[in-house]
Amino acid sequence: MVIKIKDITKYLDECFHPEYQEEYDNSGFLLGDGETEYRGALVALDVTDAVVDEALDEGLNLIVSHHPMIFSGVKRITDRNASGRLIIKLLRSGIAVYAAHTNLDNLKEGVNGILAERLGLSNCRILKPFVTSSDLGAGMVGELAEPLAWDALLQRVKSVCGLPTVRFAGHQGEVRRVAICGGSGAFLIEEALAAGADAYLTADLKYHDFQRCTDRLLLADIGHYESEQFAKEIISRAISKKFSNFAVRIAKRQQSLVSYI
Repeated sequence: MVIKIKDITKYLDECFHPEYQEEYDNSGFLLGDGETEYRGALVALDVTDAVVDEALDEGLNLIVSHHPMIFSGVKRITDRNASGRLIIKLLRSGIAVYAAHTNLDNLKEGVNGILAERLGLSNCRILKPFVTSSDLGAGMVGELAEPLAWDALLQRVKSVCGLPTVRFAGHQGEVRRVAICGGSGAFLIEEALAAGADAYLTADLKYHDFQRCTDRLLLADIGHYESEQFAKEIISRAISKKFSNFAVRIAKRQQSLVSYI
C-alpha cells in the first residue's frame, strides 16, 4: 500500500487538532502536494535552510515543524527575499510542510505537558482553560514533589532546557507550585498569580513584564526555543506510532535563533 503525504497530514490533524489553534495562527498542512508518495519526516521547531538541507540529505520529503513557516499573508513568492527563496526551494525539492503550533500549545499533553514532565511537576492542570474544556487551554500549573529553593529550581531549569543563563525577578524563597508556558507567555502572569504559583516560567518577557511580579512570584524567562524544544519529541513519537515503517528524524541542524555568550 502506498502511503501519501495526505495520509500523514490527515493523521497529524487527528493527533494535534488544528481546530484548537488560536485565531491568529496558521497551523496544519501548509505546503506541498498531498498526492505525493511519502518517504519520511523530519521534525523541527522552525523551517530553515539548514533544516531543508538536512531533509534533502536524509531523503525525507515532509517537514513537520512547531512554528508555521507561513504565518501571515504572503503577497509575493520570489527569490528576492529569504522566505520566498525558502518556499521555492521546498517546492522544487518536493518537500511538504506541516505545522502544529498553538494547537499543540493548547493540548494538555502538548508543549506545556512535556515541559512539566521534564521539570518534575505533578498534579498538573491548565492555567487558562478553554470555556468548553478544562483539558484545553494556555499554560499549565503543577507542583514539585518537594519544595525547592528558588535558585535550585532555576538550576534545574537550566539543566533540563540546556540554558547557560536565565533572566528572573521577584520571589526568592521556597518554591512548590510552578506555572509554565512554553514560548511567549507574558499574557499569563496574572493567571499564574491567581493560581497561587510560587514561580512562573515562560519566555520573551520584556523589561516591564518583570514589574508585574511580586515578592510572591518568581518570574523567569527561560527562552522561547528552549521552553518549546520538547515539542519535537511529541510530534516524532506520534508519527512513529502510526507509521513505524518510515523514517522519522528529529532535526540535528536545528538550534535556537538566539545565541548566548
